[in-house]
Amino acid sequence: MTKYRILIAAAIAAVPLSAQAMEDAPAAASESRNNITIPAPPAGKGQVVFFRNSATGFAISCAVSENNTKVSSLPPGDYFIAVADPGKHTYSVSSEAKDELSLEVESGETQFAICKIKMGIMVGRPTLTPSSEPEFRKHPYKVVADAKMGAGALRSNGTWGTAGSSAAATSPASAPAASG
Repeated sequence: MTKYRILIAAAIAAVPLSAQAMEDAPAAASESRNNITIPAPPAGKGQVVFFRNSATGFAISCAVSENNTKVSSLPPGDYFIAVADPGKHTYSVSSEAKDELSLEVESGETQFAICKIKMGIMVGRPTLTPSSEPEFRKHPYKVVADAKMGAGALRSNGTWGTAGSSAAATSPASAPAASG
């Protein structure tokens, strides 16, 4: 009998019961899971980091466009960085329905946006919503393959694509490209 009491006491002692321990658990769970370097935007420009962390709707495209020009496709678990002139930008994604996200981008600023797939009538519907760097840091990501990028997305070699070209054209003003 004493042997069982010792085992039970040891098991109880191993379980954190304090309120502080319970409060710390979510913080530990949300620690950064990626060490991706986000470079500063080119001089006089801003940028938006688009990411997609869910495998839900993995067969549904989350191709981000601006003014009917593809910026990049966004497969699950990937991210890309889009350079933007200061001012208002409206990014869109679509399947059976279209969703738009309008952002006011400032020079030197980095914003974050997440693509999620919601249930649709026939197929999933991609949606874009504003997000944050802490939310982006919660999951590991890899950069979108260069072949899936369109105008204005940061390539793996650290250059920005230009409209009408799949080739990279200009270098960002800052240090290395995003790594993943």
